[in-house]
Amino acid sequence: MTSYLEPRQSLMNKASAFIDNDKYINKYHPDYIPGTSNIFLQETDADSANESNLKTSKTGIILHPQPTDSPNDPLNWGVWTKASQLAILIFITAFTAATSNDAGADMDKLNEIYDISYAAMNTGAGILFISIALSTYLLGPSASLYGRKMTYLLCILVGLLGAVWFGKANKTSDEVWSQLFVGASEGCAEACVQLSISDMFYAHQLSWVLTLYMIATSGGTYLGPLIAGFIEEYQTFRWVGWWGAILSGVLLVVLIFTQYETYFDRSRYVPKEITSEELRVISRPTEKDQELVTVEVSSDMSKGAEPSQSTGTLDSFYIQNNGADENRIPFFRRIQPITLATNLKGFGIKQYIQRLFLMLRVFWFPPVVLSGILWGLQDAFLTFYLTTEDNQYYDPPFNLSATGVALMNVPCLIGSIIGCFYAGVLSDTFVAWMARRRNGIQEAEDYLYFLIAVFFACPIGLMIFAVGTDRLWNWRVTYCVGLSFIGFSFGCSGDIAMSYLMLAYPEMVLEGMIGVSLINNFIGSIFTFVCSYWLDAMGNTNTYAILSALQVLACVFAIPFLIWGKRMRLWTRKYYLNYVETRDGFQKPQSEI
Repeated sequence: MTSYLEPRQSLMNKASAFIDNDKYINKYHPDYIPGTSNIFLQETDADSANESNLKTSKTGIILHPQPTDSPNDPLNWGVWTKASQLAILIFITAFTAATSNDAGADMDKLNEIYDISYAAMNTGAGILFISIALSTYLLGPSASLYGRKMTYLLCILVGLLGAVWFGKANKTSDEVWSQLFVGASEGCAEACVQLSISDMFYAHQLSWVLTLYMIATSGGTYLGPLIAGFIEEYQTFRWVGWWGAILSGVLLVVLIFTQYETYFDRSRYVPKEITSEELRVISRPTEKDQELVTVEVSSDMSKGAEPSQSTGTLDSFYIQNNGADENRIPFFRRIQPITLATNLKGFGIKQYIQRLFLMLRVFWFPPVVLSGILWGLQDAFLTFYLTTEDNQYYDPPFNLSATGVALMNVPCLIGSIIGCFYAGVLSDTFVAWMARRRNGIQEAEDYLYFLIAVFFACPIGLMIFAVGTDRLWNWRVTYCVGLSFIGFSFGCSGDIAMSYLMLAYPEMVLEGMIGVSLINNFIGSIFTFVCSYWLDAMGNTNTYAILSALQVLACVFAIPFLIWGKRMRLWTRKYYLNYVETRDGFQKPQSEI
């Protein structure tokens, strides 16, 4: 850590003085608690907000984070720009979820033609979960050092290779290891998509955007096997992999020429109230600092940096007037594949390794663990009911075709969409109502109240499906009711887990989601490896009864968070601020935290 970053911290402290009285905006305020925010501006606060230049929406909602005045700030992008970029992210999410769940449609053919065992294919599914977790973890530092777009391009390229390998599979190793590549492609959708979303949207908009994200995840998860079933029946099983490869290639071209980079360093932007003279005083370097800057500037010039970035003074790092005088960057810079972070040192290799180890600290934060468990159990349950469908519903007494089994995902999809709206749209109304009762104060745990529906719906759905399968109940009950309840829980749990975590630690979105991905895919992989053996040993009814009990325990585990969640966030405040400052390249003195 170079010493010339200290004036940058001093500038941030001075800038925060303009909103020093607002403990919900200024993270260095002694009463600041991450995840507690003032989302409604009361009439009596209007004058103080104007004095501090606090920005609000037209309806009086305080904007979190506070945007700059730059046209390059993703928060300031136009409606159509945000809509087009969000559509790209949503498609990436749905597509990678679909390709990660389409292998089941080929299980019977691979077993019949190449004698690849179902146990080996379950092993492949377990490796897929591990691959998702590892790729999410390894891509995390890349997204913050080299830009978000690079991670999407890399993941889709790796997914293309995995789809080709799966399309040519003719032995056990092909089927198993192709899933390593296919799983890696979903790594970008497990954390980077949420990061890009938080780059473009304010905190009060996240819930409905995450609803779209969860619908995309659910749609891909359930439509992937459905579409793969149609492909297997009408085009042969080989085309499941080939269509994945074709669409990956098309998506790569679309990303290269239309996706914008969302990385934006707001710490560079100086409030209008800070004059040029104050900026020079605050950021005046010592002789040693100036030597460091000169060395870095010379290095930048050798790489073709713009003259404005090569003045050799620290104040050139900052952008005055809060970016209002900036011009929109050219189109080809907006779509460039790599965008280097403003705090990148050299090639960033040392920073990359440091951040890999730093990210492991996320498990110190209880909301990360809770969110990972809530989401991870849904991945585990997915493995079980898809395995039950593949192992039993093709055979007597059901005798369903590939299309028939694929159509069993429709109730899951319908249920998950209802769950997403319940946990997204309806929860927004409830959270706003709770905030108004507290004079505008929102707590991250408000979203956890909506787990009450999961507490009932998931166990009911699991048991209806299991008992209905064993006792040959009418398909309208087994499929339409049982699987729709399970799907509801899938969409609802994911939406609640992500909304809670992103609000609890707003400047740690990427790292928090990586922690959730590691936990949920670790849970998913373990359950996948034991799934077939467990079902064979205990049968559907007894196995699903245990799964139902696990879901109940997970919901009960959330009760301490409803009671003491704010206190947990207060306990972890010091670690949260330390984490953010260490990650961003400068350390605030512990006495000030």
